Amino acid sequence: MTRISSNLLPGAASAIFLITAAVACGRSAPPPPAAPSGAAAFDRVARDVLQDHYRRHPTHATDLGIHAGDAQLEDDGREAVAAELDAMRTFRAQIAAIDSSTLDLDRQLDREQLIHALDSAVLTLDVIKPLTKDPDRYSSGITNAAYVLMKRNFAPPAERLKSLIARERKMVGVLEEARRNLDQPPRIYTEIAIEQIDGNRRFFQNDVPAAFSEVKDEALINEFRRTNGAVVAALGEYKTYLEKTLLGRSNGTFALGAETYVKLLAADETIDLPLDRLLDMAEDDRRKNDQAFVATARTIDATKSASQVLAAIQRDRPAPDRLLKTTQDTLDSLRQFITDHHIVTIPTSEALNVSETPPFRRSTTTASMDTPGPFETVARQAYYYMTLPDPRWSAARQADYMKQWYLPAIVNVSVHEVYPGHYLQFLYDRQFPSDVRRVYGTSSNIEGWAHYAEQMMLDEGFHADDPRYRLAQLQDALLRDIRFIVGIKMHTQGLTVDEATKLFVTQAYQPEPVARQESKRGTSDPTYGYYTMGKLMILKLRDDYKAKQGVSYTLQGFHDAFIKIGPLALPLVRRSMLGETGQIF
Repeated sequence: MTRISSNLLPGAASAIFLITAAVACGRSAPPPPAAPSGAAAFDRVARDVLQDHYRRHPTHATDLGIHAGDAQLEDDGREAVAAELDAMRTFRAQIAAIDSSTLDLDRQLDREQLIHALDSAVLTLDVIKPLTKDPDRYSSGITNAAYVLMKRNFAPPAERLKSLIARERKMVGVLEEARRNLDQPPRIYTEIAIEQIDGNRRFFQNDVPAAFSEVKDEALINEFRRTNGAVVAALGEYKTYLEKTLLGRSNGTFALGAETYVKLLAADETIDLPLDRLLDMAEDDRRKNDQAFVATARTIDATKSASQVLAAIQRDRPAPDRLLKTTQDTLDSLRQFITDHHIVTIPTSEALNVSETPPFRRSTTTASMDTPGPFETVARQAYYYMTLPDPRWSAARQADYMKQWYLPAIVNVSVHEVYPGHYLQFLYDRQFPSDVRRVYGTSSNIEGWAHYAEQMMLDEGFHADDPRYRLAQLQDALLRDIRFIVGIKMHTQGLTVDEATKLFVTQAYQPEPVARQESKRGTSDPTYGYYTMGKLMILKLRDDYKAKQGVSYTLQGFHDAFIKIGPLALPLVRRSMLGETGQIF
């Protein structure tokens, strides 16, 4: 049968399927069913929004599996930003003008998701303005633009190298644009950029050439050497600029302020609760998890404090050079438990690679999942990234950093990142009801699901007879609680990075290097309380769904239904599964 383009929205895809099937059977195609009066208008605007996004953000498009712009690079110039703002506002007005009552439920949900995504884009570009504040956005941005072309074999190496060369020709200009755009950034942002710049340079010097070593076209190789050498040199000059010029005038604040914070949370997560209520929720959850943490530690060794029990367990950890292999070995048991206990349906998938975190992500990330884009049809490799300690650190600091990677903690992180967390959720991405949901996901759904999975797996019996695994799960829950708290307080109450670091150490039981990393992340990821917010909303949704389903309820049925909806904002998921929004927490 003729393959249907994955870029089509559901209504159009269904119509083409009907026509194709009818022709194959040798009869005239029946007319497609009439769409609601607003469906055609919404589909048209939604398609225009997505196409505009792919054009303006070609690196993200490449990562999604849209390859028409693989030779292009983002334009961060002021005129381009102003044009994007105008486009977002126009699209937003067009979508808002469509009467929601003329749409079916799926389109109603997509309409709300798009409106919030556009509100977030406008707020980010027009108010938060990261292009004027974040120097790492430029240096790590061009690194990522190269990385998405080399990490998956979606086209022959020579073809991808041609696209890389075209992008590299524009990268020097991106770093020059940074100098024009940056205006009194927060000092912590410039420090992060400086921390990562050497890794970015080494990436272009070593990793990028190695990725295309099998290309034999001498003319192409020579052109690549010229463009790649120019990028390496430009990054070196950018480092000098950061250290000698920008750092001295990095006097800005990273704090959003309460008004902008509330608007961002509403736009990104569809949550509009008062900040004091959110802080009360975060503190209440932290208190419950801390009490459980202490009680669990007592079952392991009642003669020691919870911190001492954790320290003893943390000694059972791999050496840094064994971390990736140890992590890989945890995945089979997770998958088998999920299958045997009917937790959630696992689609057929390709092998998963556990790899070291790329250099442009190491300063603020300890572990992450990189799944193939929903439109990627050839290269479906997925990467589970782990951040190793910097080999330039002292032995004592490396050992302190590795405390987080004790064996039960590795398993808990693997639950979050792989089974049944991020990796499994995105194995369903090609089944999501629309392209809107494939492109615009909500963090409280995505991260909330993965964080919910950590607790759920133990509740369902995974390593339930070993309290060390519950201790690891609770330690990570406390980490997410403190993210919730410090995200709000750093951006609305003047909490400093040092004060936030202390909270991660004393109340989330984190090693100091990890605590510092977490605090730095919060300066540029202000609403990273979405882990705990999402988990709490999913637990409430599960209870309400169970009550509605009655005797027909199964845990696997709930999980399958939840994932198949796609990563909508959780109040919208409630509408899909329950028919109403109701009480979300």
